Amino acid sequence: MTATSVSVPAAASAGNRWSPVLKIGLLGGIVAIYLALVGIMTALASRMIITGVISLGQIILLSVFILFGYMAAQRAAANQSKPPVLWCLLSGAIAGLIVSLFLSALTIIAPAINLRSIFINASPELWKLLTFDRGVPTGLYLLIGVGVVVGALSAGLFLLPDRLRRAVGMGLVAIPIVSILNSSLFAGRGISPAQAAAAFVIAALITYLWQPARAIANRRVSAMPTKQQRMLATAAYIVLGIGVLALPLLGPYPAEILDTVGLYILMGLGLNIVVGFAGLLDLGYVAFFALGAYTIGILTSPEIQWLGVQLTWWQALPFAVLVGTLAGFILGIPVLQMRGDYLAIVTLGFGEIIRLIFLSDWLKPLAGGSNGITRIPRAIQLPAGSRFSDQQVLFYVILAGILIAAFIATRLKYSRMGRNWAAMREDEDVAQAMGINLVRTKLMAFATGAGLSALSGAIFASKLTSVYPHSFNLLVSINILAVVIVGGLGSIPGVIVGALVLVGLPELLREFAEYRLLVYGAVLVFMMLKRPEGLLPEARRKLELHEAHEA
Repeated sequence: MTATSVSVPAAASAGNRWSPVLKIGLLGGIVAIYLALVGIMTALASRMIITGVISLGQIILLSVFILFGYMAAQRAAANQSKPPVLWCLLSGAIAGLIVSLFLSALTIIAPAINLRSIFINASPELWKLLTFDRGVPTGLYLLIGVGVVVGALSAGLFLLPDRLRRAVGMGLVAIPIVSILNSSLFAGRGISPAQAAAAFVIAALITYLWQPARAIANRRVSAMPTKQQRMLATAAYIVLGIGVLALPLLGPYPAEILDTVGLYILMGLGLNIVVGFAGLLDLGYVAFFALGAYTIGILTSPEIQWLGVQLTWWQALPFAVLVGTLAGFILGIPVLQMRGDYLAIVTLGFGEIIRLIFLSDWLKPLAGGSNGITRIPRAIQLPAGSRFSDQQVLFYVILAGILIAAFIATRLKYSRMGRNWAAMREDEDVAQAMGINLVRTKLMAFATGAGLSALSGAIFASKLTSVYPHSFNLLVSINILAVVIVGGLGSIPGVIVGALVLVGLPELLREFAEYRLLVYGAVLVFMMLKRPEGLLPEARRKLELHEAHEA
């Protein structure tokens, strides 16, 4: 009886100990098979990261072993203050083993059952990649060995001190990033082993030394007199401003990307007032963007004659902002009593209504219909033979708009209206009981955000010199909302960082061809799991999200 009573809990304890590791390994195997059959590994196998050593497709394969080996070690040590080193290493190795066994089974079974008739990417190129071009069974033995070793090394990475772990991780990530940037900007084909080692060492050293260097700098700055601190901050802003002003000099293509990023920053600053400050979820924000663009087109293009007037872009700009502001005010009236999901659905419908109206044949004589409006003048027309492109000069117009929008948003945030928005965001009923006029407060948020969106639309029309209804679909609203959320709700610097990441990242991921949206989504999910408050969150919202952990 005694032996039975002791052995059963022991067996249950062993089962509980192995269960999380096995689950992570099984999940990793499923993810690995999905990535293999979706074709991303073979599609990128020809793109070398380190010339003659490893390709981007192999990096994706190894990243599965690294990720799930690390997760297995993390789960194994979750309930222990001092996890046994051997157990963590064994957990990572087991997870890597399970993932490699899944891929080995796929390599053996798929050709036998002609899996390629269902999955076109189950090709001989995939089997060469998975077996390291060694064939079966030698290549499968190598695959299993790589899975076990890489999984154990990933677990070893987890066991390192936090500062050293961050440094090593950043060094590993720096190698493919430097290689992709080298290819995108300088038409290279990967980097040499020496360059890869240099990228690893430099990134690891910077990461390792950053925290203590930042702490020392903060202490020294804090010890300075207030006047010196202000002078130092002013000097830093001047250097940053000079750097931003010089960005278009990189060339027409970087300027094109910067213009697109700037337009999203401008729209994000407007939506941040609606969603971040006032807490009103608006999924039809693209409607105001479209109204600003079409107002410019109607007032400036020689194709549209029904008004009997043709203005310059600068003359038409105030009218575009006014139309957007009025539209925001009009939208706010019917949704005053709506909250949450209902508000999101109604605003989404408003955005689609505006797009379909501009697309309809009914308004074709007035707004061009499906043909859109072309021959819109640029904000600044350069003389023929100028050394700068129109996109390079337009950047400064966009930058001026961003500065104006940031100034307005900052002043409003710390004004009485901004405090009213913050109270309404937390609880509308309590805000109303405190004497806040919800009607005026909501309408002010909608109108201000819509005006800034219309300003962005006006610049967008000048950028393309044409507008079409298909440019203003729901995806634009979703992207702007993602910029605000990823950057940090209510944070003005967060909007800028969010736009740089979400708009600039797809350009960085052009190496992934048609799979870049898959990678883009995975990066978003990973980031939101790790930093749900955003990249540069507002201090108040950061405390709200982390108060449970602090408690």
